[in-house]
Amino acid sequence: MPALDLLPPDGSATSLLVLLLAAAAAGWVDAVVGGGGLVQLPALLLVGGLSPLQALATNKLASVAGTTTSALTYLRRTGTDLRTALPMAAVAFGLSLLGASVAARLPAEAIKPVIVVALVVVAAVTALRPSLGDLPRPRREALAHYGLAMALAAVIGFYDGVLGPGTGTFLVIGLVAVVGYDFLRASATAKVVNVATNLGALAFFLPTGAVLVGLGVLMAAANVAGAYLGARMAIARGNRFIRVVFLVVAGALVVRLSSDVWDDHRG
Repeated sequence: MPALDLLPPDGSATSLLVLLLAAAAAGWVDAVVGGGGLVQLPALLLVGGLSPLQALATNKLASVAGTTTSALTYLRRTGTDLRTALPMAAVAFGLSLLGASVAARLPAEAIKPVIVVALVVVAAVTALRPSLGDLPRPRREALAHYGLAMALAAVIGFYDGVLGPGTGTFLVIGLVAVVGYDFLRASATAKVVNVATNLGALAFFLPTGAVLVGLGVLMAAANVAGAYLGARMAIARGNRFIRVVFLVVAGALVVRLSSDVWDDHRG
């Protein structure tokens, strides 16, 4: 049975406060450009008595509430293209569930260097091409548009189930660079797909009892508050604001994963 305790395993109210603040910040970051797991998951991993599997599983419960909130906010205010977003979400859900089921068998240290290189490349391209993502570049061929979108959903969905950090960030840059969306539309679509990837992983983790439900629900409430604020700010400030936040988050993700790769190599 999933644990229903509201306090983290170390029983500390201070730890709970830190986790709630981290969840709120993660919700804001995730709503703007994705990558909220950069904030929330490390905070969970620092809590005494919490295993990595519990941290990952509880992170998914908190995250799905925030991504759902931001997805609904974007939908109400920007008119998200559900004809593309919903099929992508269906594909991503299935691949995320598959990814979570093989996570224990696939060595994360083998994947992280590839992710670091990919992030450096996309961050460099975004920085060196200021116009990227400012205006949409829609593909006229429906088959090419949906084919690229579904392929992106499959790859990112599987990645989210296996590893996770930066899923929303990869979705946004993929939708901009591959599918041809501007940053605002990409962020709106990414939220719908990210809800599905979180649900797919959560569907695997919940029956295992790894989710700390009580703590996860409290963090979910904080994540929702941050997500609502972040989505509204992104919509109000537009593509340039999202682009700047993307570069900051991508840079932080490169540092975080590079550190993990270095630690794995030294170990």
